[in-house]
Amino acid sequence: MDEKQIFSEMVAILRPYVKDPSLLDGATAETHILDDLKVNSARLVDVIIKCEDVFGIEIDDDDADQIRTIGDAVTVILSKVQ
Repeated sequence: MDEKQIFSEMVAILRPYVKDPSLLDGATAETHILDDLKVNSARLVDVIIKCEDVFGIEIDDDDADQIRTIGDAVTVILSKVQ
C-alpha cells in the first residue's frame, strides 16, 4: 500500500468522526485532525483504533501521541505496514 492509498483510506476513516464532512473535501497531509477537522481527542482515539483494524497494525501510545495531522497518521501507518 502506498502513501496515496493510505491517505485516501485515512480520509474515509475520518469521515464519520468529522462534524462537517465537507471539511475533508480539500484535506491535505497538513490538515490538522483536531483543529481543522474539529475531531475531539476522544474521537481521535476511535480513529486510531479504526486505523489499527483497517490496516491490520498496532499503533502504540508513543506513535499515537505523534499523530496531529492526516500526514502524521499516514507516516505512522506507512511505517507499520511495510
